[in-house]
Amino acid sequence: MARIEHHPILPVLERNTIQFTFEGKAYTGLEGDMISSALFANGITVFGTHERDSAAKGIYCANGQCSECMVIADGSPVKACMTELSEGMDIQQCRGYPPLPDDGSSPRTGDIECMKTPVLVIGGGPAGMSAALELAKHGVHVVLADDKTMLGGKLTLQTHNFFGSCADCWAGKRGTDIAEILEKEIETHGPDMIDVWLRSSAVGVFSDRKVGIVRNGEYVLVEPDLLLIATGAREKALAFQGCSLPGVFGAGAFQTLVNRDLVRASENLFICGGGNVGLISAYHALQAGINVKGLVEALPECGGYRVHLDKIRRLGVPVYTSHTVLRADGGTQLESVTICEVDSGFKPVSGTEKTFDVDTLLIAVGLSPVDELYTQARKYGMNVFAAGDAETIAEASAAMMNGRIRGREMAQQAGKEPLIPGEWEGLTETLRSKPVQRDIPVPDPQGDIYPVIRCSQDIPCNPCVEACPVRNITLENGELTGRAQFSGDMCLGCAQCVLACPGLAITLVDERYDPSGKRALVTMPFEFEQDTVAAGDRVTTVDFEGNDLGTGTVVAFRNADSQNRRLLILVETPFEDRLHAAGIRLFSRDSGTEGEVSCDDSSTIICRCERVTKGEVLSLIRAGYRDMNQIKAALRAGMGACGGKTCRDLILRLFREEGIDPDEVTLPVERPPLSEVPLGVFAGRDRT
Repeated sequence: MARIEHHPILPVLERNTIQFTFEGKAYTGLEGDMISSALFANGITVFGTHERDSAAKGIYCANGQCSECMVIADGSPVKACMTELSEGMDIQQCRGYPPLPDDGSSPRTGDIECMKTPVLVIGGGPAGMSAALELAKHGVHVVLADDKTMLGGKLTLQTHNFFGSCADCWAGKRGTDIAEILEKEIETHGPDMIDVWLRSSAVGVFSDRKVGIVRNGEYVLVEPDLLLIATGAREKALAFQGCSLPGVFGAGAFQTLVNRDLVRASENLFICGGGNVGLISAYHALQAGINVKGLVEALPECGGYRVHLDKIRRLGVPVYTSHTVLRADGGTQLESVTICEVDSGFKPVSGTEKTFDVDTLLIAVGLSPVDELYTQARKYGMNVFAAGDAETIAEASAAMMNGRIRGREMAQQAGKEPLIPGEWEGLTETLRSKPVQRDIPVPDPQGDIYPVIRCSQDIPCNPCVEACPVRNITLENGELTGRAQFSGDMCLGCAQCVLACPGLAITLVDERYDPSGKRALVTMPFEFEQDTVAAGDRVTTVDFEGNDLGTGTVVAFRNADSQNRRLLILVETPFEDRLHAAGIRLFSRDSGTEGEVSCDDSSTIICRCERVTKGEVLSLIRAGYRDMNQIKAALRAGMGACGGKTCRDLILRLFREEGIDPDEVTLPVERPPLSEVPLGVFAGRDRT
């Protein structure tokens, strides 16, 4: 593991060096590092041990939702993923429960600060930023609070080009660029209209209709007239033997380390989950120079966009559908993962096991709304709205549109009169819709130079239409989800459509290349370092789904600032392959080691915080327990630092597997604070 020094998409900026110690040994980090990224960059993946069984603990969510990454920094327990490294910081592993710090300071006795605001927006991601901008544009003051050190939410991790409408949600631009666009627009309004609170975690909504926020270590109460919850989503957990080993963590955590912190967080990884998060993480890993040994999806088909699936297949990543992770193995760090087929009931099929040597396993099995604050606010009768993933899980383009609508609705509630265009709601629903599979038509070449467009799903998208300088690409029936099609009237050969397509689903064929008609020149999108292959190299060409097609020769690259960090690679192919060549294979496949592997899933960890096993929970369910609060009292499951955010759904799943009707199960009582807060914060401890 090391720093990423070159990246095909992300700029690698010079930063000042910071000295720190970990377990008494000196290390260096970089200015702006979170503790977790500095440790990973130095090859440190074990951050502590558990009180119950001394099991090693490492990073898991990297989003402040759990406490797996807790360390002792300068004497205080902190989340490594949320705490910025500072010069001379002394960091220790957190062994068991952290001790209370003895700093000798005295608590203040004054009242907690309470302030009023017309609007409080919690969450500075795509939905929250978009809503705040709409409110400010219509003259409504906003406090925009986010627990990170920068605005943007998951946009800051998304280096790929977005789908959607160019006019309405910046389709064709990269998520990282959209985050910068929105942040700069917020800055133009200034704090008089949008007061941005970073490092500010909302920890509870109370019956007096106030919101408790820990802002830069100080506790304040905010009483808003209107409240918007745009807190995004958290990744769902998956339970299997070895799931709590360091090296097993969420795909979002991986994207944080690689794309935000520019740390090569793995050498060899495997991915569990074929939704967009898993598929995109595989692509991001390859771009960072990490070997992706495979991806499993329990369903017969991957649920993510087909273009995301096919682009990793073209690069050489094996995708195993109707498979799951059986177990993960290692000492204090993941060393191997075993997968197997599953039957129609998702039960493992004995004799189908394959084992892969990896140091990282990414869990990408879906998202759940972070909506606890919204639920509490509704309970107490507040004028509250939800937007983005906190309302409905969807792509960021939908979250931005949804945020704009909620912003204008709230402006109306505040006495303003903004118009909400009638088509916005419909566009949001379109952007949220699940794409329908369709056949890719066999290209019908017209002329001697033309694009080959492979829209395999009705994903809402129009960048290629907007990019064509002669407007010869249109959408079928004029619908945003219609198939993009080339009219065949004229093609300039500019390859702007190849550069614009978010799904890397367009190539440009030039039949003029060889007058003898034996070869053609195919221009393909390429988002890797240019020195990955060189002009003159013989390469294996693949079709759109990643099947080997034949052999081609790299002729040249095209690269310009206007290409938005996407190279074009020009490949000479046999003439008969020209319509099917969609990429080149860059990476070799690892088929793993076959052999039956035993599995004792009774020892599988269900509650990470308290190390409660599947067997322990099942024993209570089978004894007649139907109240999760009783299970919590008996086993401490859900009583840990994360407040049950990872184990609640896993326990509910065990009830379902035991045939228990969900209506018979009493859910756990949720109480603030929703995340850990040092007692000294509530006591008003004087930090000076």
